[in-house]
Amino acid sequence: MQARAFLAGLWRGLDGLRKALHLIVLLVIFAIAIGVWVGAAPHIPGRAALLVAPEGELVEQLSGEPVERALEQARGDGRSETLLWDLTDSIRAAARDPRIPVIALDLDKLDGATQPTLEELARALREFRATGKKVIAYGTELTQERYYLAAEADESYLDPMGFVLIDGYDRYRVYIKDVLDKLGVDINVFRVGAYKSAVETFTRTGMSPEDRAESRAYLEALWSTYQAAVTRARKLPPDAIAKYVDSLAQTVPAAHGDAPQVALAARLVTGIKTQLEAEKRLIELAGTDDTTGSFRSVSVADYLRYAQAEKKRQADGKPRIGVIVAEGDILDGDQPPGSIGGDSTSRLIRQARLDPDVKAVVLRVDSPGGSVLASEEIYRELTALRAAGKPLVVSMSGYAASGGYYISAPADEIWASAATLTGSIGIFAIIPTVDRTLGKVGVSVDGVGTTALSGQLRLDRPLGDQARALVQSQISRGYDEFLDRVASGRRKSRADIDAIAQGHVWAGGDALRLGLVDHLGSFDEAVAAAARRAKLTRYAPEFLQPELTLAQQLALALRTRAAGLLGSAAADPRAAALAGLAHRLDPLTREVAHLARLNVPDRLYAYCFCEVR
Repeated sequence: MQARAFLAGLWRGLDGLRKALHLIVLLVIFAIAIGVWVGAAPHIPGRAALLVAPEGELVEQLSGEPVERALEQARGDGRSETLLWDLTDSIRAAARDPRIPVIALDLDKLDGATQPTLEELARALREFRATGKKVIAYGTELTQERYYLAAEADESYLDPMGFVLIDGYDRYRVYIKDVLDKLGVDINVFRVGAYKSAVETFTRTGMSPEDRAESRAYLEALWSTYQAAVTRARKLPPDAIAKYVDSLAQTVPAAHGDAPQVALAARLVTGIKTQLEAEKRLIELAGTDDTTGSFRSVSVADYLRYAQAEKKRQADGKPRIGVIVAEGDILDGDQPPGSIGGDSTSRLIRQARLDPDVKAVVLRVDSPGGSVLASEEIYRELTALRAAGKPLVVSMSGYAASGGYYISAPADEIWASAATLTGSIGIFAIIPTVDRTLGKVGVSVDGVGTTALSGQLRLDRPLGDQARALVQSQISRGYDEFLDRVASGRRKSRADIDAIAQGHVWAGGDALRLGLVDHLGSFDEAVAAAARRAKLTRYAPEFLQPELTLAQQLALALRTRAAGLLGSAAADPRAAALAGLAHRLDPLTREVAHLARLNVPDRLYAYCFCEVR
């Protein structure tokens, strides 16, 4: 009995200890989660530079689900992106903050952005400078996108081992008709529009005359707007950039390869300095950080919490203008951020319509299109929003073409940048068949069906005439509906829209002339237009996005911390950089990846393969 009592007491003691330890572990985990979730208040010195150092691609919506994105970033995986609005919010808060006398603009890790996105950031930099504060830019490899921002600085410094490489815009595609012929793959194409060139990579060995003429027109428009922006910022003659680019092959060899001196002579930069020398200039303006010996600074990542708190404080009590970002390919169903889902984006629009605090909506579009069905679902929700009496204004970013224009059509007003690519009003479908491929290896297909259509849509048989007629009729009907949507929204006749449609891609300035957009201007101007339509004098824009549940927020905090502790040591930034470079240098992979996203059977697509570099 004594032994049994002893063992029972021991068991109760161990069980109590287990429960206590379990509770302690849970409390520790919860404390960590709350600590990371809420975040410590950022330390902002009494005098410091705001360090703006965008990494990867400058985007208007981060890609992927927040929890997975945080996990990948903590491990050093995933896509490197910087959110435009984080930068603009921080810069505008810093303009009003007496502790921030200068912005340090480090451009060496920016890998890409559309011109309209760059212009939004440049506009914030100009507002900062307008307060009398300075922007100091420095970099080693000032490529075209990086230089667009460097040109906005009061002082821009180029490393002695660096260069300013501006090469204009181009559009080259991979054409694989010959290899498909050799493999025996037949690409059955259905489209409407003389300029709908999306399918030409599979059906031609080179660019069609229509695509060549169209591409040259909008590339030259982008090049003109780039030159105008840069020469205006640097106070240079209008032809200064064109002369610099056209003479590089002569001027750099004549300078014995000293590209920085050529850029300096062309007045593209203020001076030639190493990063250490540029830091000395920033020390003069922001003081010395005793810990690092460099200039005293606060990063955007740290300053953002203060900037967002200030933005929220200023917005308290004001009516809201809801902002919905529609960035990426338009796909069916629910899609993560960075893509536009027929269901998920429609749900956000519906929430804005039903929310009494949202008085108007700005749809920020940066999309080359995608699924016609998903575009139609979004279109219907936007139409319902307007029918409910809420103004709808579209603000176009880099792309609002094909399906991107489809979802823009119902707006009360459309604002675009002169460098926006839009239009491409047309529809296509691609059905590959591989019966000849199978025949090359001795495989044949035979059988019977119960109707004239039986077996006509099999990939291992030639596409039948009845199936061709059926699909083409659906394409034609889809195009007619597209025309109706645009004609109704633009208050024009179908004939007027058809004349400028046909899959034609237009730059923003031409789109304004043709009536496809109403104004050229910035995102802020589009928000102000929505406020005017809602008769608001006081208002606050608010980005609308799916809310995370408490469990998701805790998971986000915990997984980020865990990945940071356990995964960061295993991350190999060199491998990630090489993978990104390989993707950029492999155009065939990019083309196939685009097509793979548009792979739902029996779907029509309104998509613009109009990416420029």
